[in-house]
Amino acid sequence: MLEDRVKDALENVRPSLQADGGDVEFVSLAEDGTVSVKLTGACSNCPMSQMTLKMGIENYLKKEVPEVSSVVGV
Repeated sequence: MLEDRVKDALENVRPSLQADGGDVEFVSLAEDGTVSVKLTGACSNCPMSQMTLKMGIENYLKKEVPEVSSVVGV
């Protein structure tokens, strides 16, 4: 299932975020391929969180799960 593949890919991203005191939580997957996530811990108020979201998490998810169209923070 697509949602499971997205969650598995997020599990691969989590250690990098956790090393800096942050984390990411899966929220939802829309039919258009948009993944909603919540950045927590140090990532929730980091000035670089948008870059982490787009250049890090989104790029990785698109590579691992081609059906992903974008990643948004909630």
